[in-house]
Amino acid sequence: MTEKIHTFLLEPEAVKQVQLYGISYPEHGIAKNANEAVVVADKIGYPVVMKIVSSDVPHKSDVGGVIVGLDSAKAVREGYETIVVSVKKALPDIFIKDVLICCQAKPGVEVIVGATKDQVFGMTLMFGLGGIFTEVLKDVAFRSIPIEAIDAEEMIQEIKGYPIFKGTRGQTPCGLSKLRELLMSVSRLIAERPDIIELDLNPVRVYPDGVQALDVRIICQ
Repeated sequence: MTEKIHTFLLEPEAVKQVQLYGISYPEHGIAKNANEAVVVADKIGYPVVMKIVSSDVPHKSDVGGVIVGLDSAKAVREGYETIVVSVKKALPDIFIKDVLICCQAKPGVEVIVGATKDQVFGMTLMFGLGGIFTEVLKDVAFRSIPIEAIDAEEMIQEIKGYPIFKGTRGQTPCGLSKLRELLMSVSRLIAERPDIIELDLNPVRVYPDGVQALDVRIICQ
């Protein structure tokens, strides 16, 4: 039996796909050398985040493929050289297509939104708090795709970390309506794109007035 070949979309292309469904991603551009990286950073404004773009690296941070807090042209030049050297050291045979330069997002509550194919229920939507809450507490909710507005509302309220969105210890409440819209948008994207078998938005920053995906990963069949 021939094994199915899956396609890992490079992040710039994955970003284009989610933006078609109204999902926000930081202003960004791509660079093939340090000079181009500075041009992009000057245009979008500092500080910036730098990410490696390669089909050989689905998890960039594991191999030194992400640098944050670059706040000047000098830092961007040095960062470009650092990121290429770090990734090449970890994966000597890697092909680096580009380096992605993104506007660094302001702090906010982090969540994770994902979709994957379940053997029983088909494509399934997952939502939970990001960071340590996902890895350690497994504080997540699931629904079969497509979902309705009531499903999005229930997913948000189901997780143990729900009070964080309402504002605790003087923190500003999050924009729950925008979070519901995000879950609906991901559900619609997956329902309309049967070739997508896995999607991860991790992390997504949630603000009082909106949400923004900071990393996008898509695998197609």
